[in-house]
Parts: sequence; C-alpha cells; structure tokens
Amino acid sequence: MRRQDVDVQVCSIARAMPLIGDSWTMLIIRGVFFGLHRFTELQQSLDINRNRLTERLNLLVENSIVEKSLYDEARSRYEYRLTEKGADLYPVLMSIVGWGDKWLADKDGAPLQYVHKTCKKVMRPKYHCDCCGDELEAKSVSVQAGPGITKKLKRGEDTGFDLQAMSGNSV
Repeated sequence: MRRQDVDVQVCSIARAMPLIGDSWTMLIIRGVFFGLHRFTELQQSLDINRNRLTERLNLLVENSIVEKSLYDEARSRYEYRLTEKGADLYPVLMSIVGWGDKWLADKDGAPLQYVHKTCKKVMRPKYHCDCCGDELEAKSVSVQAGPGITKKLKRGEDTGFDLQAMSGNSV
C-alpha cells in the first residue's frame, strides 16, 4: 500500500493521521483550543509560514474540524473555531500533553499546567473504562474486531488485519 493510501485502511488511526498527524496541524488545533481564532494570531503564535498555515487551515475546514467565519467583511478577515468534531480532539491533545510532560519535559518540569475549572486544581488527564470505571492503561486493554471489520469480512472484503495475530494481544 502506498503511503498516500493510508487513509483508506480499515483502521481509525490510519484514517485520522492524514488529517491530524502533522505537527503543524496539531499545533494549530492547540492554538484554537487556547483561544487563538484569527489567522494572524495563529501565525504569530506559531511562527508559521503563511502558505503552510493557509494549507493546514483549509484542510481542517474541508474536514469539518474547524469552521471559518467572516469577522471583518471590509478586509475579508476570518476567524477559526472548533466544530464539535474538532472539540472531540481534546482528549487526543491532553494525551500528548501527558506523554510529553512525562517523557520530554526538561529539568524545570512541565511547561503548562491545566486547571480543572470545577475544582480549581491542577489536573492530569486519565482514561477510565466507561463500563466499570477502572483506570485504563495499555496492559489492561485487548483488541478485537469491531463491526467495521466483521461486516467487511462477511462481504468477503480484505481488511488488511490479521485477526489471528491480534486477537487477545495487548502491550
């Protein structure tokens, strides 16, 4: 399979990476989460080339991750806001933050702290099972085929997954 065909794999990770896997794209999404909504704000904050920022914003708009709205008609100026689809990337960003704070922070510690507005405490995101409430980690999760694969297999389609090799496996 060619690299540019990764987004057609029967895999949610493979389908998402062309949209959000680029460093600049995730930093733009982070900026919008932080309240930077205008092109110039994002460009200055990220010190990103105008063409690259335009390209990434267009990708995000085309894929309904951010929406573009006119705020200055006279000068054709737009601002960018997260859609529901974009806001659903928050756990992804926080997972990257947690990993980066643990493994990549320098001796001074985490660069930013995230405060939970309800309890006013600095928080660290954790994943919990939505059924039993237990904290999730790689060792406590296994993978099995879901309906997106089983329906394709019943139709005789190739999914690209070796279900025997992955059944019951985890880290």
